Amino acid sequence: MNGSSSCEPEKCGTMPECDGCPSNKKKDEVAGKEMADQPIKKVFAVVSGKGGVGKSSVTALLASSARRRGLSVGVLDADITGPSMPRMFGVKTPIKGDGEKMLPQKTMTGIELISVNLLLESEDTPVIWRGPILAGVIQQFWNDVKWSPLEVMFIDMPPGTGDVPLTVFQSLPVDGVIVVTTPQDLVGMIVKKAVRMAEMMNIPVVGLVENMAYTACPKCSEKFYPFGKGKTEETAKELDIPLLASLPLNPLTADFCDTGRVELLDVPEIEAAADSILKLVKLV
Repeated sequence: MNGSSSCEPEKCGTMPECDGCPSNKKKDEVAGKEMADQPIKKVFAVVSGKGGVGKSSVTALLASSARRRGLSVGVLDADITGPSMPRMFGVKTPIKGDGEKMLPQKTMTGIELISVNLLLESEDTPVIWRGPILAGVIQQFWNDVKWSPLEVMFIDMPPGTGDVPLTVFQSLPVDGVIVVTTPQDLVGMIVKKAVRMAEMMNIPVVGLVENMAYTACPKCSEKFYPFGKGKTEETAKELDIPLLASLPLNPLTADFCDTGRVELLDVPEIEAAADSILKLVKLV
């Protein structure tokens, strides 16, 4: 991988001398690269149609839940321009190699993790790359990483339906898509875009996870629905896909994710979702 976090501004873009730059490769050249076989049984992409819905925290919680069940688990952080997996898992040690391939870092419970933030000088260094380079990094995270034999991998996808999701769906052996949303009507419309993209790529949609669905009173446990109740359930029925879980808006989740302790967080609702997913593919 190129050690720089961006191309040279004065040489990048539309200037003639930039024709040889990797960022000017055609997308079909990138997508057409042969992908290596990896010893990974099942691969799930966690997607969202827009940012800010808690997709990354759901990815981390699902991976942690699978690990608690004794499964060998990996996380590929495909959100190259907004990577958050290392922070959530409390991993700070940079990625190293064995002379041939990159070696993924491991979390406190043994989850294998690869993220661009573990290759940068600082976690707040911005990644300023064009789409084809982002796609190439995703392929490197699959081809050029020495993954152990894993029973399940979760891919934390960037929001939307751009270059990186397209590369993942076209190039990696994704077994299913998990869509994360929040209850607002607008988000429901965006969910449909993400689901339609998966369908167009012929990848099964495992189900929806509704995040920030409600708040619970700490004294009486009565639930309050700040964004309205039942909207995601209606969307799931309309799209004929299961609603795997409705997660509460819980300050503890933010605290544990911010402080790198996501693996220690007990969220009963995510456990039920993990059971549904893993039973579906007969891993539990």
